[in-house]
Amino acid sequence: MEQLSAGQKLDKAFEKLGKEKSLSFELDLDADAATLKEMDESSDPEPGEELPDEAAKLFSGAKISVTIESKKPLAESEDEKDLVGMAMKVTNPDGDLVEYRLVGDYIYLRSDTKALAKAFDAPLPNADELPPEAGALKQALEGKWVKINKAEMEKAQSELNPDTAGKPSPQPSLDAKTQEKLLDALRKVFARDVDFKASGEKDGTEHITAVAPFRTLVTDLVNQVRKFEKDLPPGMQEMPTEKELKEIPNQKVSADFTLKNGDLTEVYVDLAKLAENAKVKKFGLVLKMSSGEKPTAPAGATELKLDEMMGGLLGGMQEDEEFTEEEFPGAEFPEEDGFASEELPADAA
Repeated sequence: MEQLSAGQKLDKAFEKLGKEKSLSFELDLDADAATLKEMDESSDPEPGEELPDEAAKLFSGAKISVTIESKKPLAESEDEKDLVGMAMKVTNPDGDLVEYRLVGDYIYLRSDTKALAKAFDAPLPNADELPPEAGALKQALEGKWVKINKAEMEKAQSELNPDTAGKPSPQPSLDAKTQEKLLDALRKVFARDVDFKASGEKDGTEHITAVAPFRTLVTDLVNQVRKFEKDLPPGMQEMPTEKELKEIPNQKVSADFTLKNGDLTEVYVDLAKLAENAKVKKFGLVLKMSSGEKPTAPAGATELKLDEMMGGLLGGMQEDEEFTEEEFPGAEFPEEDGFASEELPADAA
């Protein structure tokens, strides 16, 4: 039987993931609120831009769950047209914070607006303060499911950006031949810069540890991608400068990959050393993977009409808008609504 190296085992595990048509993964930040506050303070934020305690608490306990379903194997999927469905949810120990689903012709959304507003110190209006024209927006503020027609949203985006209306979207990915060359170049960087070590298999489970100097790895990866810059789609062509790369700490970071019967099930990346702060002992990212479940449309979602919502909000703002002499010193305001009927002075004609 062929004896595979630790790096080859990881390659095979990632290839198996790419052949799947659906995938679920969960991203978890392994750090407590005190650590996030300590890291924020060591970055010397501007006065008033410090990380609020509530936000640190929210981030430390938050998890992001994503499910993707495609018509093609994930490695062959090129753009959103290949997507059958998608779901994303952000949770913390107190419950769900934000949830998004793309199913069929609709985008479904719901969020705990009170928890988010409290964490970011950005109060939102109460649902009963909105005008009747706001419609489903009231449901959204109450944390209930709302849905938006995807075609209607795309139409609204084209109206906001008329220069791009009717034009095809830029190709979101490299052509297959260039993509294969780029991936091969990146594999060689990993093989050269990263030290892989396997723990040995036990009950079908094996751990593979990868260790690399962070700045060296990132710089070599960026330099390889830069060779394909002219072939990259818009949005991917802006890369870090040499100066920015030199500012990256070069401490060694480690990643622990868990394989179960050859399948990649979990990745833990230890980033504590990158914090460059002796008080930070535990700071990492945890990525867990599993077979994807088919995203489904939630029951009882209220449709959110973008034109009605904007009309209702703008109408409400105009009705409630009042200008006072304090806001505009020197201006004269009539006592009654409407304009004064006095004739204009002759020299103003």
